Amino acid sequence: MKHVLSAWFAALCLTLSAATLPAATATAAEAPMQPFVLAAAGPGDLAAKVAEVTAKLTGAGFQVAGSYSPYADATVIVVTSDALKAAAAKSKFGGYGAGQRVSVTKVGDQVQVAYTNPAYMAAAYRMDDDLAGTAAALAKALGHEKEYGAAKEAMTADELRKYHYMFGMEYFTEPSTLNTFASHQAALDTVEKNLAAGLGGVTKVYRIDIPGREETVFGVAMDGGKGEGTMQDDAYIMGKIDFQPLRSTAHLPYEILVSGDTAYALYARFRIAINFPDLSMMGSNSFMSIMDSPATIERALTRIAGGKVKKTP
Repeated sequence: MKHVLSAWFAALCLTLSAATLPAATATAAEAPMQPFVLAAAGPGDLAAKVAEVTAKLTGAGFQVAGSYSPYADATVIVVTSDALKAAAAKSKFGGYGAGQRVSVTKVGDQVQVAYTNPAYMAAAYRMDDDLAGTAAALAKALGHEKEYGAAKEAMTADELRKYHYMFGMEYFTEPSTLNTFASHQAALDTVEKNLAAGLGGVTKVYRIDIPGREETVFGVAMDGGKGEGTMQDDAYIMGKIDFQPLRSTAHLPYEILVSGDTAYALYARFRIAINFPDLSMMGSNSFMSIMDSPATIERALTRIAGGKVKKTP
């Protein structure tokens, strides 16, 4: 059995009963939240809908930081704003929340427009701002039919701030440290250079600089065919875990955060689980179906940061 299995399966064996305990009861004032918001769904042309959504976002004052198509019939648009960047500057590692991800996905004859739930992400990233203004602006621009993505495991803000998938798995405060540099600028220069080269199949989708702080977040696309194969590949991973009728395409892209003189990334067992909290541990569409992904993704992002890559078990 592969060594990496222990990080997933052993934790399950040791704590299965703990993992199945009910979530803490929310008070009436603490409404459970889900990671994504369905803005609208209906028949239409994907390219036309992407253009329409982009126009609505910019018309509402959002700045498009970047966009990409991680696989067929899917486009992710990452937006920011002065308000989002100011909110990100208020908290340590707030840069993860500086961009909101908007997805346009064709499923059958329907085109789904969705986006990350700002309040959910603000709590998951332990921000000092609940991003209520951003939530209202996105709802006004695109719509707000319903939240989705955590039908079984919806969480309150307090639960999200303390979240990890199960015992032995990482919290928000336990990211991967990819590399440390002589300066913030040296870190940025290295990441930019390696993303431009597409090192290991990883390329840049966007960059957002946080005002008043030495902090920059990069969104990155991962092509396993040019890297370590399926376990780092956006399309393959999403094909395994994003199988519900309402797609969670806005899970992508992954991030590298350069804060001060150090490059970080949220460890995939947190980064995936926070967006797919209902995902089972075992089965055909489960964490076990991508059990090598966390370590593979970490190696891919470490290469971009010029760090020392851990050997494959």
